[in-house]
Amino acid sequence: MYKVILAIGGYFLFKGSIFGAILGFFIGSMVDNFQKVSSSARSRNGGKRVTAEDMFQYYQQHSSSQGRNDVPTMLMALSASVMKADGKVLKSELNYVKSFYNQQFGAQYSQQHLQTLKRFLDSDEIPLQKICQDIKMRMQPEVRVQLLHYLFGIAKADGDVSDSEISVIKSIAGMMGVSNVDFESVKNMFYRDVDSDYKVLGLEKEATDEEVKKAYRKMAIKFHPDKVAQMGEEYQKGAKEKFQQIQDSYEGIKTRRGMK
Repeated sequence: MYKVILAIGGYFLFKGSIFGAILGFFIGSMVDNFQKVSSSARSRNGGKRVTAEDMFQYYQQHSSSQGRNDVPTMLMALSASVMKADGKVLKSELNYVKSFYNQQFGAQYSQQHLQTLKRFLDSDEIPLQKICQDIKMRMQPEVRVQLLHYLFGIAKADGDVSDSEISVIKSIAGMMGVSNVDFESVKNMFYRDVDSDYKVLGLEKEATDEEVKKAYRKMAIKFHPDKVAQMGEEYQKGAKEKFQQIQDSYEGIKTRRGMK
């Protein structure tokens, strides 16, 4: 039911866009399947809270039956992993996730998403390896890097990125197939030290001026906002922020070195 309603709604919401209709159908299918599996799980458990095992079974069932990934559920799993990393879940982090989902999927879907997030937060184990493998297979490298930007945004929501949060995000990056250079580049947009400008460009301080220029050109092309133009507003926002950081880091190095 929801997949038809949301497909039509997505078509008109995105002003006749086929992408909008596909996105609506995708989200609607997720809602329909989640309600069925969640209801079944509660029945099997005598009305008790759905466990991590139930969530994993739901994820597997939806992925196999639909032949594709449940993107909102995957994002909520990654979000929960970062939120739990330092041993405390903060309101600022929750507000950041809410804002992202309102931008990506519309306020009318946020409650369903938050219920999924809560289940992952309450779970003792999240199937990160499986989820990250699916992301690696299905998403372009540029989109995977933007997911790191989103995860670091959660970590930074309270004003500080802890070592435990960095460790979790680095692990996720590795499982998604994101290179260490790209990970360090994104990390240093949120967690800065004396060498951050070089790390944003994937360089060491000893790099020559020509290597700095070459790295800047490569990064500017690789992470140009046009690469994720088909994604939602929050992805585009993150891409623009990263592109601006690349430019700012390059200008900072040029100024300190007196480069032209």
